[in-house]
Amino acid sequence: MVRLSVVVPIYNEEGNIRELHQSITDAVQEKVDSYEIVLVDDGSKDRTALILDEIARSDKSVKVIHFEKHCGQTAAVWAGIRQSRSELVALMDADLQSDPRDIFRLMPFIGRVDFVNGKRENRKVTFLKRISSWIGDGVRNWLTGERIQDSVSPLKLMRREVADSFFLYNGMHRFLPTLAKMNGFTVIEVTVTHQERKHGHSKYGVLSPAITGFVDAVVIGWLKKRVIRYRIRSIPNPD
Repeated sequence: MVRLSVVVPIYNEEGNIRELHQSITDAVQEKVDSYEIVLVDDGSKDRTALILDEIARSDKSVKVIHFEKHCGQTAAVWAGIRQSRSELVALMDADLQSDPRDIFRLMPFIGRVDFVNGKRENRKVTFLKRISSWIGDGVRNWLTGERIQDSVSPLKLMRREVADSFFLYNGMHRFLPTLAKMNGFTVIEVTVTHQERKHGHSKYGVLSPAITGFVDAVVIGWLKKRVIRYRIRSIPNPD
């Protein structure tokens, strides 16, 4: 029996919400035994909150979480993960650039591994953002000793045990594959599609994420070198 939670952080996406809900529903409803869609409103200032409440009233599979104020993507991702209840947890963004049908590109690998990271091909972004992402992934891998090619890809799928192992700080949504490995789980990347944004615009610039991402990568690299791993040989007289 496959139970799936689809977690989506949302900030000022009023033009995308209804299509987002429909696309996720169409993608999953015939392919899993049960599902929930966890939509986290990160303190949106447009009509996003009102639209989310309308959707939740009409669809019992939808769970909406409203933040009191804008807290950032990591907070929204973590809140959604912690409020989800299924054995598998998928993450994606609300901008419609990820295709929820690609969740089922990732799902066949669950069981062989614990965490599947979607690796976007033919990214529909500006040349500057493409170069920024390429440099960012290179720097992150250099500082953390990883080989993840698209750690900031929004589309990911993980087992419940992986989701429950996370304790996130601001900015760490960019390092979920590395954090999963640090917590003792197995990770692979699988190619997924990437689509043009239909409505609205990106909420993230180029320079600021690059600077904060560098600092965060230094911290993750430092923590990775200090992960404690041990195996107990025996415990005499356990009683």
